[in-house]
Amino acid sequence: MKVTVNGQTLELEKPVNIEELLVLAKAEQPEYVTVQKNDEFIKREDFAITTVADGDNIEFLYFMGGGAAWD
Repeated sequence: MKVTVNGQTLELEKPVNIEELLVLAKAEQPEYVTVQKNDEFIKREDFAITTVADGDNIEFLYFMGGGAAWD
C-alpha cells in the first residue's frame, strides 16, 4: 500500500498505526511531532489506535518557538 508522508510516497507492506509510521518513516524527534492525517490533526494519545490506510496523506509537523527581536 502507498501513503504520502510529508510529500514523499512511502510503500508499506501492511497497515500500520501512526506510532509505527513514525518509526518506519524515521521521523525526527517523534516525541515532539504533531501529526495530520488527511488534513485532520491526530491526538498524541490516539497515535497507537489510528491506522494508516492506502492513499492516506500524512504530515509530520514541528512547531518551533522563538522569533526575532525588533528594534
